[in-house]
Amino acid sequence: MKPRRHIARGFTLIEVLIALTLLALMISIGFATIRSSISATRSGERIIAHTNQVRTAQEFLRRQLANAMPIPFERMEDVGENFVFVADANELRFVAPMPGHLSRGGPHVQWLMLERGAEGYRLLFDHHQLNGYDPDNPKGRDERPPVLVLEGLARARFEYRMLDENGELSEWSSTWEDPQRLPLMVRLVGEYEEDENRLWPDLEIAVMAGSTMPMMFGARPGGRRPELQPQPDPGNRME
Repeated sequence: MKPRRHIARGFTLIEVLIALTLLALMISIGFATIRSSISATRSGERIIAHTNQVRTAQEFLRRQLANAMPIPFERMEDVGENFVFVADANELRFVAPMPGHLSRGGPHVQWLMLERGAEGYRLLFDHHQLNGYDPDNPKGRDERPPVLVLEGLARARFEYRMLDENGELSEWSSTWEDPQRLPLMVRLVGEYEEDENRLWPDLEIAVMAGSTMPMMFGARPGGRRPELQPQPDPGNRME
């Protein structure tokens, strides 16, 4: 009787192809999962960076504008007026102490500017020590560029509130007609593009020295009463 032989069988070509296909599918799923995780991580980092930038910008604006001082930085000799707050929809100028070690030497004339760039509006900040400030040459010999506070807003403007003749808060206006006094409140109205899924939180700042300014209800120097007519917004209007 002959012994039975065991014939070793291998994999067929179809089985090998099926195994390779399944392996490739698993590798593709793995790479897709890793790519999705990396994308989510980067998206989260962008959101955190944006949130930190907005929070830092708003804290800076709140600190500087809330501490605005009724100190004149420019005098118009021809009309005898002292300018303490010059502002419109895109720029404002005032006197306030600087934060940290920059406060040495006394208060500074500070100005905030909204400038339109390739990627939307940019908020810029600049300053000069009040002692030695020249309105005709604000920066003097200082050639440093302005500080970028915020960028990327699709639409932006400054607005202001004051007390009217009846002692009530006026409506928000993007014009400021009385440079001899501080407003009661300032806000930066801003919007991002809708497809960016970003929001600009409301920022309304009470100017602490605004309510203590003289001439709030009476006449200006020279016997002229302030004209409290509603002012139209300039061209920098958000649709």
